[in-house]
Amino acid sequence: MQPIKRIHHVAYRCKDAKETVEWYQKYLGMNFILAIAEDQVPSTKEPDPYMHIFLDAGNGSVLAFFELPTKPEMGRDPNTPVWTQHLALEVESLDVMMAVKAKLEADGISVVGPTDHTIFKSIYFFDPSGHRLELAANTGTPKMAKMLDDVKWEMLNEWARTKRAPQHARWMHDGSYTA
Repeated sequence: MQPIKRIHHVAYRCKDAKETVEWYQKYLGMNFILAIAEDQVPSTKEPDPYMHIFLDAGNGSVLAFFELPTKPEMGRDPNTPVWTQHLALEVESLDVMMAVKAKLEADGISVVGPTDHTIFKSIYFFDPSGHRLELAANTGTPKMAKMLDDVKWEMLNEWARTKRAPQHARWMHDGSYTA
């Protein structure tokens, strides 16, 4: 039995809690649902003031951030490519995704994409704290899902042996998929 019901919340660090709330409201329509602030970390009892903010990411999903004013400026893992760590958020449709893209670009925010992954299309951009975000609109079919499900273990086992990209699902990005 899987003990996990769902993700309660995902928390990241931010540079400025107020700016973060306003940005996520403006561009992604997320409602600000909770703020917690303490001068001491409840779990470790460390004396460390923080602001912990929570945003409604839809369907019970919660995105949270910590502003930590007494800590050195946040950085990123220098050994991990910038495209790797990201938060992917599903949107209702391609039209919604493209409307958000237009709004971001109108305010000077650089957006990559849309990128066609065959089972979804997506755009990529950064929030004010430097977190990479992806908006994804599903475009897959039950046939595609079955094709991917049928090869997932074979792909994983081949990767574990060779550390080379298995070609079982190459159709996702090479344009060779036919319905």
